[in-house]
Amino acid sequence: MTPILYSFRRCPFAMRARLALASSGQQVALREVVLRDKPEAFLAASPTATVPCLVCGGAVIDESLDIMTWALSQSDPEGWLQMPKDGWDWIARADGPFKTALDRTKYASRYPGLDPAMQRALAGEYLAELNQKIDQWIFEQPSLADFAILPFVRQFAFIDKAWFDAQPWPNLQAWLESFLISERFLTIMSKYPRWADGDEVVSFP
Repeated sequence: MTPILYSFRRCPFAMRARLALASSGQQVALREVVLRDKPEAFLAASPTATVPCLVCGGAVIDESLDIMTWALSQSDPEGWLQMPKDGWDWIARADGPFKTALDRTKYASRYPGLDPAMQRALAGEYLAELNQKIDQWIFEQPSLADFAILPFVRQFAFIDKAWFDAQPWPNLQAWLESFLISERFLTIMSKYPRWADGDEVVSFP
């Protein structure tokens, strides 16, 4: 049976799951979820009620990074899993301190006791380090680290794109721009109608 992916187009966690599925060529039945009105089938499947959520046989994979590694374990033609061990540290820092600071910058009204400028500076510290690491890619070739992190750098950049573009991060900025104009990004950002029970199957990729 074809695995089912519950997704939301603009969610960076769902983006990176789709990126790995597209790289692997692992086909899924994509179900686009509207987060303000989540379908019952999705709520029944996802323990956290968050996207992405992959249903594969009797198993449910409810974390985006786990979906990425699952897809690439099926097929990894571009060698994304062949990254140095410190790639996992870069991902963990992106998912942890960087994403925390990103959220407190982007959604500052939700955190009235925090200074959004300070949170942006904290996020910027990670990006400045990443800028020094990148030479077209984080490592010698495209890897899981690049595509696990890029959707969140994109999210941060578009909080204030003019500010982001003015920062002294040329390697990081070129890395992001290359991603944004890539065929891979355009493919995973295709628009899909909201899924409802009984709809025809939408195959991805």
